[in-house]
Order: sequence, then structure tokens, then C-alpha cells
Amino acid sequence: MEFLKDFGFNPILLTAQIINFLIILFVLKKFMYKPVLDMLKKRENDIKKGIKDSEEAEKRLAEASEKEKQILQKARSEADKMLQDAKNEADGLKIEKMEQTRAEVEKMLEQARLTIAQETKEAEERLMRKVGGIAIALLEKSLVGIFGEKEQKVILKKATDQLQKNI
Repeated sequence: MEFLKDFGFNPILLTAQIINFLIILFVLKKFMYKPVLDMLKKRENDIKKGIKDSEEAEKRLAEASEKEKQILQKARSEADKMLQDAKNEADGLKIEKMEQTRAEVEKMLEQARLTIAQETKEAEERLMRKVGGIAIALLEKSLVGIFGEKEQKVILKKATDQLQKNI
């Protein structure tokens, strides 16, 4: 025992330090560890939700593109059918009737193109607004805890202005 005292070993002091360490460990685990884990879990869930929302927006964009292709295909097939019908009828009619039929077909094609262009533009605008809203929501959630409220407002304002310029 004398040997340990020569090195400055004090069992009472060691025991007190172990007890202090265990108390601090308990307090940190109770009041710090769990809230930090909860915060990290919430952030992870927010990020997963943002990724899921962006994937869903991409899926909707792909669906809109596919729908646009189908509309164009249908319009082309209808236009081709109308043109063939017009040619078949024009064989028995005079030149004046043939010109009148072609004019009607062209008018229908142009109207179909305008309708398709308008529907495509509306779908793109809706999609851009939706994606913009998702992006702003994701940005809002991402900025929490990283920047102060004033900085968050400035960043969100800039992002909103930029998105509105692009829309």
C-alpha cells in the first residue's frame, strides 16, 4: 500500500472521481444524448421526405411528358386519318372541294397543336409551381438550426424570388 502512496494514489479520491464521472455521464445521457438523437432523427426524416417529394415530382414530370407524347400521337393519328378521308373524298370531287377540305384539315391540325401546346404549358407551369413549393419547403426545413431567423428569411426570400423569375 505504501508503494501506491509513493505514486500519489488516493483510493478515496479515485472513488470520488469515478462517482462524479458516472453522475456527469448520467446527466449528459439523460438531458443531452436523447434530445440530440431526436433532433438527428427528425432531420433524417425531413431529408427522406424531401427526397421522396422530389422523386414524386420527377415521376409527375415524366407522366406529363408521356401524356404529352400520347396526345401528340393521337393528334397525329387523327390528323392522318382525317387527311386520308379527305383524299378519298377529294377523288370524286372537283378541285374547289379538295382545297376546301384541305383547309379544314389544316385548321383542325393547327387547333390541335394549339390545344396541345396550351395543355403542355399549363402542365409545366403547375409542375414548376409544385416543385418550387417543395423546394422552398425543403429549404425552410434545411435552414432550421443552421442559420438564425433573420438569415433564414433572407435566404428564403432570395430563393423565392429566384424561383418566381424562373416560373
